[in-house]
Amino acid sequence: MVALAIAEQELPAAAGASLDVEAVSHAFDIDGAVLPVLDNVSFSVKASEFVALLGPSGCGKSTLLRLVAGLEPPRAGILREDGDPIAGPFPSRVVVFQDPTLLPWRTVWHNVALGPEAQGILKQQRHRVDAAIDLVGLSTFRNAYPHQLSGGMAQRVALARALVNDPRILILDEPLGKLDSLTRITMQAEIAALWQRSGFTTLLVTHDVEEAVFLANRVIVFSDRPARIKADIAVDRPYPRHRGDPKLVELRHEILGLLGLDATW
Repeated sequence: MVALAIAEQELPAAAGASLDVEAVSHAFDIDGAVLPVLDNVSFSVKASEFVALLGPSGCGKSTLLRLVAGLEPPRAGILREDGDPIAGPFPSRVVVFQDPTLLPWRTVWHNVALGPEAQGILKQQRHRVDAAIDLVGLSTFRNAYPHQLSGGMAQRVALARALVNDPRILILDEPLGKLDSLTRITMQAEIAALWQRSGFTTLLVTHDVEEAVFLANRVIVFSDRPARIKADIAVDRPYPRHRGDPKLVELRHEILGLLGLDATW
């Protein structure tokens, strides 16, 4: 697996969209009872910023991503993209989930082409499919089928399938959670490189504190459900980053403390 080179640069040129989450609360109705999952959450993300969301399992982070994607409306509050209310799904906001969910009967190329095909513009956008596959380093696998790919390769196909739609906000819901540790490290570097090259705004949910401080400009730490923001921490370090950077180690320890896990490190 060949890692993409990460350029020496700070934030990319603003190709992404800004995001505002304003006093958002949400709950689910389960067996006649109301289960609160988000409680008065507010934060803003600048265009082309990379923000990681951390918190206990089940606290509501993935639910928040669904609201950002427009897959469902919040019970209270409002979300805005570039100042406009988010009222439903839109091609400018694309989600990559933990499972690549590739269609097994379609090649890499045809899996990546799903978005343009669904929009009826594949004939004019074939070059974008090729470019997205090249961008994630899978040009020699464009005619391969999912069963012929490693886990890391399959996740790169999922990223290419998102990138072909030219998203302004890329929403990552634990996309590396099922990969082995070595593949995960490689994929982290590749995601950072893609973000720097393309300039989309990125919102990442992860349970990996090291992953969050390695990738993000900011780390937002949530409480137990219903999720409230406990801390919003700037990661003011240049790219490319190095995992042994004393400042990143310090931030990791600080965040683990907020999560009640610092005694194990």
